Amino acid sequence: MSNILAQEILKEMESEVVATRKCLERIPENLFDYKPHEKSMAMGRLASIVADIPRWMVKAAKDTELDFGTDKHPLPKNPAEMVKFFDEHMKSLRTQLENTTDEKLEETFYLKYNGQVVWESSKLDNITSSIRHSAHHRGQLTVYMRMSNIAVPALYGPSADEQAF
Repeated sequence: MSNILAQEILKEMESEVVATRKCLERIPENLFDYKPHEKSMAMGRLASIVADIPRWMVKAAKDTELDFGTDKHPLPKNPAEMVKFFDEHMKSLRTQLENTTDEKLEETFYLKYNGQVVWESSKLDNITSSIRHSAHHRGQLTVYMRMSNIAVPALYGPSADEQAF
C-alpha cells in the first residue's frame, strides 16, 4: 500500500513549520487578550488555533470525524507553552502520516459541530484544506503582530522587520 499522498502532505506541512513557530514564539503573554476589533478573536486564542491545526489533521488522518462543539483543547498560558503545544501536535502529525496509506486518506471524514455535519469530504481534502486554514489564521496573526508592534517574521520572503539582505 502506498503513502505517497501522506508524504506530500507531510512535506507541505514541514515547509510551514519554521514560519509558524516564528510567529507563535513571538506572541507575548501580556497580549494574549488583545483584540484589534470587538468582533475579532483574542490574539492568544488565534495563536492557539494555529498551534492546534496539526492536531485537527491528525484527527482527520486517524479518525472519521472531528466535532468542534465537543472537542476542546487547552489555551496555552505563555509563548513557551504555545510552541510546545504546536511541536507536540506536529510530532503526532508526522507519526500519523508516516503510518497511514493513500487508501485511508480517501476515506470519508466528517467535520461536525455538536453532532451536526457541517462538512463532509475525503480525509485528504480535509487535511489539505487544514493546511490552507492554518496559513489563513497565521496571516491574521501577523496582522495582529504588526498592530501590536511585534516584529513580523519573514515567512515566504523578507518582511519589513526581517530583510533577507
